[in-house]
Amino acid sequence: MQISIYKLENQSAESIDNFMDFYYGLRMHFFASDLLYNGLSPKQISDAVAKAMSVARSSKMNLKEHFKPVFSSINNDIISDCKLSRLGYGLVLMNAETKLSIVAKWQRRILEKYLNTMS
Repeated sequence: MQISIYKLENQSAESIDNFMDFYYGLRMHFFASDLLYNGLSPKQISDAVAKAMSVARSSKMNLKEHFKPVFSSINNDIISDCKLSRLGYGLVLMNAETKLSIVAKWQRRILEKYLNTMS
């Protein structure tokens, strides 16, 4: 007698995954490379994205909803980029180099809005 082992896996069909990736992509209006125009270097952006994704993982966020690796073109060069949701973009700015005025101003503005809602 031959014994076969059946393993039940909880996997979505590939077409559903593709649809969800498309749906999430529709809600991502920012690119990490946009921060180049605000004074961040490619390394600073890369580090901030890595930290933001780490925060997202730690807080059990679905990374696919907020971060999507893509390729972009800047000055006829192809670069590795990341498409971001509003929350993803905010997390990147929150984890970027604080010596940059855009980052410091954004963090201050977020904190002020948060404190105003508490009073």
